[in-house]
Amino acid sequence: MSSTTGTLFKVTTFGESHGKGVGAVIDGCPPRIYLSESDVQIQLDRRRPGQSDLTTDRNEEDRVRILSGVENGQTLGTPIALLVDNRDHQPIDYKNTSDIPRPSHADYTYKIKYGINAASGGGRASARETVARVAAGAIAEKFLLETYGISIVAWVSAVGNVIAPEMGGDVSRSQVEISSTRCPEPETAEQIKVQIRQAREESDSVGGIITCICKNMPVGLGEPVFDKTEARLAQAMLSIPAAKGFEVGSGFAGAAMRGSTHNDLFIKKGNYLGTHTNFSGGIQGGITNGEPILFKVAFKPPATINKQQNTVDYNGRNVILKAKGRHDPCVVPRAVPIVESMTALVLADMALCQMVKR
Repeated sequence: MSSTTGTLFKVTTFGESHGKGVGAVIDGCPPRIYLSESDVQIQLDRRRPGQSDLTTDRNEEDRVRILSGVENGQTLGTPIALLVDNRDHQPIDYKNTSDIPRPSHADYTYKIKYGINAASGGGRASARETVARVAAGAIAEKFLLETYGISIVAWVSAVGNVIAPEMGGDVSRSQVEISSTRCPEPETAEQIKVQIRQAREESDSVGGIITCICKNMPVGLGEPVFDKTEARLAQAMLSIPAAKGFEVGSGFAGAAMRGSTHNDLFIKKGNYLGTHTNFSGGIQGGITNGEPILFKVAFKPPATINKQQNTVDYNGRNVILKAKGRHDPCVVPRAVPIVESMTALVLADMALCQMVKR
């Protein structure tokens, strides 16, 4: 099982949903980066469960402990170990799924691949695993901000059939945090609340889309041919639980455009060349061109629902499954900091690779 990502900024995550805790080890973080547990906690607080009636009511404080690699408020350049304890887990909620694989969940595939899987909570396949990603990503983000001034902001741009108007690049985290939906457009945010609450009332779930923008990008990040920036970002985003789609820049809409319209014409911006439009999403030939990176990630409806489903057990016998437990009716509001963190991990790794080349 591969639980490690990155070439130079390397992160290994560990822990199961209903185990003693989850965490990460970061190898390759540069020294002398100012870092405290509060820097990491900010993002974990945004990801943690029980924030509103739109999310699971599992109540985890998700308090992070930095066990190594930081001294007197600065990174040492040595491995950084992070740990978050699990406290509010209820394995009894999963008693009826031990013999019945949940439809569209990882129960069946893990069981067949390894011959065993976690008895409750989904183990490593649970969204609980993303706590470690967010903790590590917060550190990568601190490095990017201090070194390059790069800012990363993600927001919910669609849930179900409710789609927010295009926001462009003028979105801040403070705007995103105004609503529990993490949609910065007020009218759409209210419509999204209705969608999620309705799904919850019907013991069902609903999917959505997250948009992310990265500003103040340097020119030159990305490694052709197989480690293009968009390829690395796509791999990172599609590794997030429930992620099912990725597009950068114009994405699928670009397939319906003519080249004369889609081409990003160059213009002079200060001492550098820039582009008049950004259909490329800040990436050309797999290399960042200095324009903002813009991409979207689509998330499916959560697989575990409390509605009765006609399915079969591991022996192929017809059964009716009504899953218990505390689950998000929609993952996208809590997935916003996860998308930001995975973006930071990719960009930090590519930035270090570029430094080595110089």
